[in-house]
Amino acid sequence: MHNPILRVEKLAVSHLSAPPSVLLAEDDPDDAFFMRRAFAHSALASRLFVVEDGLEAVNYLLGTDTYAERQTYPLPGLLLLDLKMPRMNGFEVLEWLQGRPEFKDLPIVVLSGSDLDCDAKKARELGADDYRVKSIDIAHLTKMLRELQARWLNSYRKGVPNTEPALQPAQLPLRHCSRPRSQQIT
Repeated sequence: MHNPILRVEKLAVSHLSAPPSVLLAEDDPDDAFFMRRAFAHSALASRLFVVEDGLEAVNYLLGTDTYAERQTYPLPGLLLLDLKMPRMNGFEVLEWLQGRPEFKDLPIVVLSGSDLDCDAKKARELGADDYRVKSIDIAHLTKMLRELQARWLNSYRKGVPNTEPALQPAQLPLRHCSRPRSQQIT
């Protein structure tokens, strides 16, 4: 019987020589299109892989189903995760990842259309390393990808000190989370 944790660790070590890939879990084809364009504009050496929902992201990470061939679908060095997806949303993926020690060093950045600080707080509580609000502006996305590369991909894993100069995040401000008056508890 094969130990999946040992398998993941061996694969991670074998991929250190190649630039780490990026896995984007995004169900909106337009958002995926803009991310692909920004990725091309950013000229990152990493490859971008796109899955359409959280369950597909889990299958990719585990190397099951369509993603069993690790030469074709390498373990990512960074997970970009949408929150609102079918079958398994981003919060559920974060919860699943919490119970998987073999992915403890995988940097996770939530890319969401929500600018509510309660969503950002919940994502961070569930293990997200960063939270960014989506944009369709290619220049903004390109700048964000370069920042993510400097922060997460250049060090290949969490916990490794980053020697890159600090960059100002290309992040949109978050709004405070509050219920509409009709839903407030009295």
